[in-house]
Amino acid sequence: MGCKVLFGLGQQMLRRKVVDCSREDSRLSRCLNTFDLVALGVGSTLGAGVYVLAGAVARENSGPAIVISFLIAALASVLAGLCYGEFGARVPKTGSAYLYSYVTVGELWAFITGWNLILSYIIGTSSVARAWSATFDELIGKPIGEFSRTHMALNAPGVLAANPDIFAVIIILILTGLLTLGVKESAMVNKVFTCVNVLVLGFIMVSGFVKGSIKNWQFTEEYLQNNSGHLCSNNDTKDWAPGVGGFMPFGFSGVLSGAATCFYAFVGFDCIATTGEEVKNPQKAIPVGIVASLLICFIAYFGVSAALTLMMPYFCLDKNSPLPEAFKHVGWDGAKYAVAIGSLCALSTSLLGSMFPMPRVIYAMAEDGLLFKFLAKINNRTKTPIIATLTSGAIAAVMAFLFDLKDLVDLMSIGTLLAYSLVAACVLVLRYQPEQPNTVYQMARTTDELDQVDQNELVSTSDSQTGFLPGAEKFSLKTILSPKNMEPSRFSGLIVNISASLIAILIIVFCIAAVHGKDALASGELWAIFTLIGSALLCSLVTIVIWRQPESKTKLSFKVPFLPVLPVLSIFVNVYLMMQLDQGTWVRFAVWMLIGFAIYFGYGLWHSEEASLAAGQARTPDGNLDHCK
Repeated sequence: MGCKVLFGLGQQMLRRKVVDCSREDSRLSRCLNTFDLVALGVGSTLGAGVYVLAGAVARENSGPAIVISFLIAALASVLAGLCYGEFGARVPKTGSAYLYSYVTVGELWAFITGWNLILSYIIGTSSVARAWSATFDELIGKPIGEFSRTHMALNAPGVLAANPDIFAVIIILILTGLLTLGVKESAMVNKVFTCVNVLVLGFIMVSGFVKGSIKNWQFTEEYLQNNSGHLCSNNDTKDWAPGVGGFMPFGFSGVLSGAATCFYAFVGFDCIATTGEEVKNPQKAIPVGIVASLLICFIAYFGVSAALTLMMPYFCLDKNSPLPEAFKHVGWDGAKYAVAIGSLCALSTSLLGSMFPMPRVIYAMAEDGLLFKFLAKINNRTKTPIIATLTSGAIAAVMAFLFDLKDLVDLMSIGTLLAYSLVAACVLVLRYQPEQPNTVYQMARTTDELDQVDQNELVSTSDSQTGFLPGAEKFSLKTILSPKNMEPSRFSGLIVNISASLIAILIIVFCIAAVHGKDALASGELWAIFTLIGSALLCSLVTIVIWRQPESKTKLSFKVPFLPVLPVLSIFVNVYLMMQLDQGTWVRFAVWMLIGFAIYFGYGLWHSEEASLAAGQARTPDGNLDHCK
């Protein structure tokens, strides 16, 4: 009896979302175009990192080879971006990685993904608001900081911030108000700030190439040992080794270390995937928006970091404000005002980029019954999720006011990387399944855009998947490595599900051995070497097994290329970066997840809309349950 109850509970937790094929309408306002999405993606991704991160990474990790670090980081981000793009074409609904997980791997994984996305967006909003406040305060001579220290100091070291930030609260409340006015108005403000930011970055790049010198990429080790102190006007190189000089002063390991840091500079494009119900043509606009925004951000990061290291020797760069120092070094002191304006615009778009998707993920989860239902209320006039917007804005404002968010920023990374990994896994699993989650929905949305040949191909593909699925197959090595069927079957789908789970376990083992067994590997201990080589070989074999399975022929406006290698590579990069995070981050992550599980098992599991569908309480308009699984 007990086993039966546990089995039933397990089935409930792994139930998948049914996408309603018969409905094309949305409660949200469809008013965004591709340019709006590119501006949103660039605004939220190209934040303050470009004004700060480049200096710290060039000085301590990569030197002038920071341009290669950004290239590697951009390629890693594109891997995740392509997976998001396919799902944006496949399931054009609000909810981003949360919805993609729900459609593919089940309710519990979807809740974990959504809960982590909420954490990422809340912390992102709070930290950027504090950075905006600090930048503005610095620009006007620090009166806000002085006032806070004098009248509002908090005496709780290690728990709360030393000085509560009232200005950050005001900024968040203003932008929360803007977001409740409507999505078109928010997008317009975002476009203005993003354009100013891109213009300022263009000015920095041109200035760097005009005033810079290629000699700053060609220092020899001997020259550095004798002259590094004289080359820097700030004399900040006393207790620091500038490497061996040249273009790659810290070697290729330094470039890879810099790439791990630079990866976080590309986090933010996933906010595009939350706009599925507010875009006029989501199947095409979402993939184009994601790839275009990542390309623009890479060009900006590449250009600014190249300009920076050409203007000033990499070992002289200021870690906190590299650009004003670099302009001072070449005799253009006045350019610091342009940099300050660009920095504030970048912070504003980054803040809007964090705040825009947060209420939409909360709304999607509340509408599915996994979070409290009142959060799914839509304003009739503005068509925005008003309660979710106000609630998320209030939580972010409280955190920005009370907490010093340095310790929490890594939590943002862990939540985002987990979401990226799950989306890549979902693409891998879904492409080899016999029944696509929303074939009919996808057909209904794209039929008018295809020519007659494509339409016929689409319909015949759908028929072949639903009407002529092969019968039961016997389990053997031959059926696994050389299946007879050209179309996916339940058997081949099961093989891919098991293989994807094995790949995830093997990647985790490989990354733990590579990161935490670094000393054992360096000293040549056999267990560490065998673990690393064994997990890599097994992972390659399982990937070949997936590659041998028949792939779905469903027509989509965008598909991830090079399956199954590209999603597996994406999962590996994300897990490897997660393993780089410290123990304290994992403890805080565990606490956040415990709160989430309390809400899910106490409320979400019993109020899920999918539970109502399974019980036969909710039906589609024609009286039959929807079967777009």
